[in-house]
Amino acid sequence: MHAQPAIDPMIMDRVNTWLTGPYDESSKNEIRFLLENDKQALVDAFYTDLTFGTGGLRALMGVGTNRLNAYTIQIATQGLANYLLAQKKCPLSVLVGFDSRHNSQEFALETARVLAGNGIRVYLLSELRPTPFISFACREKKCDAAVMITASHNPKEYNGYKVYWSDGAQVVPPHDTGIIKEVEKLTSIAQVKRSGSKDPLIETSDFSLDEAYLRAIRPLQHFPEQNKNEGSTLQITYTSFHGTGITMVPKALRDWGFTSIHIVDEQCIPDGNFPTLKFPNPEYKETLQLGMEKLISTHSDILFATDPDADRMGVVVMHKSAPVILTGNETAAICVEYLCDVMKEQDTLPKNGAFVTTIVTTELLKTIAEDHNQTCIEVLTGFKYIGEKIHLWETMQNSPKFIYGAEESYGFLLGTHARDKDAIIASCLLAEIALHAKKQNKTLIDLLHQIYNRYGFYREAQLSIPFHPGKAGMDAMQALMTRLRAHLPHEIASKSVIYVEDYLTKTRTYLKTGKQEPLDLPISDVLLFRLDDKSKVIIRPSGTEPKVKVYLSTFVSQAPSIAEGLKLCDTKIEHLTQTLKNELS
Repeated sequence: MHAQPAIDPMIMDRVNTWLTGPYDESSKNEIRFLLENDKQALVDAFYTDLTFGTGGLRALMGVGTNRLNAYTIQIATQGLANYLLAQKKCPLSVLVGFDSRHNSQEFALETARVLAGNGIRVYLLSELRPTPFISFACREKKCDAAVMITASHNPKEYNGYKVYWSDGAQVVPPHDTGIIKEVEKLTSIAQVKRSGSKDPLIETSDFSLDEAYLRAIRPLQHFPEQNKNEGSTLQITYTSFHGTGITMVPKALRDWGFTSIHIVDEQCIPDGNFPTLKFPNPEYKETLQLGMEKLISTHSDILFATDPDADRMGVVVMHKSAPVILTGNETAAICVEYLCDVMKEQDTLPKNGAFVTTIVTTELLKTIAEDHNQTCIEVLTGFKYIGEKIHLWETMQNSPKFIYGAEESYGFLLGTHARDKDAIIASCLLAEIALHAKKQNKTLIDLLHQIYNRYGFYREAQLSIPFHPGKAGMDAMQALMTRLRAHLPHEIASKSVIYVEDYLTKTRTYLKTGKQEPLDLPISDVLLFRLDDKSKVIIRPSGTEPKVKVYLSTFVSQAPSIAEGLKLCDTKIEHLTQTLKNELS
């Protein structure tokens, strides 16, 4: 047996704090086991503290300062409580929700007990509900903040802690950094104030919020009478991936008139093991297999698949008797074109309307919006920045009017009832579009092809460069980004790089002339390369997982047919992908 490496003294101090401190015996036994059998795992669990990424806290569950457990939840909540109390506003209230993952309900209760221990009223949901529902409920209850215990689409070993501010959007500067500073001031678990589980400040929320949510989204229909009278003719298959969507998605669809819903029974029982899925993420084709089987066997028109916290949605369309999977970019393009066309027909398209997307999402959305004289704003990756725009515009005079937001990773939002991506309203909107198309003997795929014929062909892909979880992986990711900045490529896949945007320095640099321009976006560890054939490459470390993400997009203005146009784009994508795999791995 090989001798295990010595542990850095600073890390060992952290370990000993847990071994000798007021931590439960089960956690201490797990630490002792790792100390004897897997020191590297112990180092990874203790070498640092959890930090907020694009989705708040998200990490593997287990013992340690770098893992999600009852104690890191308590510390994070104490920091949140201290930050809220520093706002000098009384009385304070926070809404707390949870998903179907292991420990989610327990972590929600821990969150509630710490908030109550600090004199803050808590509205604790008694049952699991979707993440966007928490965003809505925070606003509905006029809370100062909300917490959702979820790791969204991550594997079953993960959990997370998302914090929303009073506007219902995820925290952004200065609030996220303010909370973290308060967390960093805490040096001992003994500094956490924690009430009993039956504290009168903890109020278990009833189900009137469900009806309030349905009331809020009803006005977002464009053809309410058509939906009510003919919605049953659209055959829908639905799967919730063992998560929260089953509590609200079928209810919302039926409320709009879409009553012909075929549930994928095996995947609609909430279960943190996700027994029918390796990764509960609708971006992966294999996760849609059971849904597609049901789609075919029930002769449905469309399949909706929501991830465990129902903020993301995958779509599969029956087209010419075969299931066709839509990407997040394709779904968003269909929605933007539909909204622009229908709202224009109904004279409800505002003169100052705005769509919001992210720098890694298809540029087709901007093309469609601008063709309809609408604004399309790009923000950094993370739906919290879309929520931030909605709130900012509400506080300004003569500001743009938010219509729809989308990101390539299957996140969509119609309306402003919530300030996070919302698979519930997305399902309702897509059902309405599918019904509208069906009445014209078309499918969503026909609509997508019409878009390509009108605007040209846009195709996107994503490449992930994985790294070892823990300090070694984080160091390697940082080394890659440093190397890229030190040696900017002037050519990628035989195409010249016109300019590079570095969001860390907030500058755009034209490589031929050296000219620089400022970028009007927050600082972020992101590099964007624009190529001379209008292709785009974006490279960024993930904020929630140990990998570097590479986003690729290409454009072809015209082609003899849909098939040939898409093939031209895909050939360019494949060349880019292979080149970057070789250069970055």
